[in-house]
Amino acid sequence: MTGTATTYADGTATGDLERLSAGARRWISDNLEYLDPSYSGLPVTPKVKACLELAQLCAIWTRLRPDDEDLAKVAATVRKIWHDPNFPRQLTAMPKYYRAYGLAFGALAPPGLTDGRHWAVLEELAPGGRFPLYGKLPHVRLETRYYAERAGLRHDFPSYRELYESTLLADWTTTYPVDIEDAYVITHILFHLTDFGARDPGFADDERRRIFRIVDELTTHFVEIDYWDLVGELLLSQSLVGEDPTRTRSGLAAMRNLLEAQMPSGAIPGRFAAQRPPESASAVEVFRKAYHTTLVTAMATMITLSALRGR
Repeated sequence: MTGTATTYADGTATGDLERLSAGARRWISDNLEYLDPSYSGLPVTPKVKACLELAQLCAIWTRLRPDDEDLAKVAATVRKIWHDPNFPRQLTAMPKYYRAYGLAFGALAPPGLTDGRHWAVLEELAPGGRFPLYGKLPHVRLETRYYAERAGLRHDFPSYRELYESTLLADWTTTYPVDIEDAYVITHILFHLTDFGARDPGFADDERRRIFRIVDELTTHFVEIDYWDLVGELLLSQSLVGEDPTRTRSGLAAMRNLLEAQMPSGAIPGRFAAQRPPESASAVEVFRKAYHTTLVTAMATMITLSALRGR
């Protein structure tokens, strides 16, 4: 449901979105020590996934806010990870994830990197530069095509349109309670179709409106249950389908929900309210619980604010 842009919290809706973003970006920049190759206090596979997510955030951050002072430390950490001779071996720690993580390692390499480690991984996964068809689920194929193209690989995947038309989102009938994993599938389809806001997905107007209605309903639902991680992803999804979340009721509710959850440090303290760490939690436990949702919040707010400036 759309409405009139309003002033809420302590300023304009856009101003509060910027405040939410600044806190999330600052927290990420202040907590990079846990992803440094020298830090061994995280299990290998979760750390690898977090490093790949940091690289995705860094690419978006560089595209949208290249002069942001907090970006320099993030970019330096990403380059350090990609230079780490042990990182390719860590990708294999959980064999079932190696193909996906290895492809992302190649696709998300910092520009100008010449040490060759990610190229060796890509050559193993895509001999001769062609990535084989992979995945039975349409959304997995869509994501794989996205990363294969970012890595500069040839492939035989169907077009984005064909892949989209086979996905859950193209034939979604909302029922409640919503399966958490289905909601993540919806948001990730939009992330990869739009290249996180850098590409027009080519939706016809009626299709775009249908998708927004789905995202709008899901946003309201996950705000109601304080599932902050999906609130952030759905806030971003509103922007990716051409809506201004500072002018939708559910978008404003999502921003308020995240602002109320955000700690003075800038962290969003868990994927959902019940996961908030206790005061007795160690610093690394706080990092593990807060990292993904805070990263999603940084990503969502930067992309949304950029879209608002472009309107």
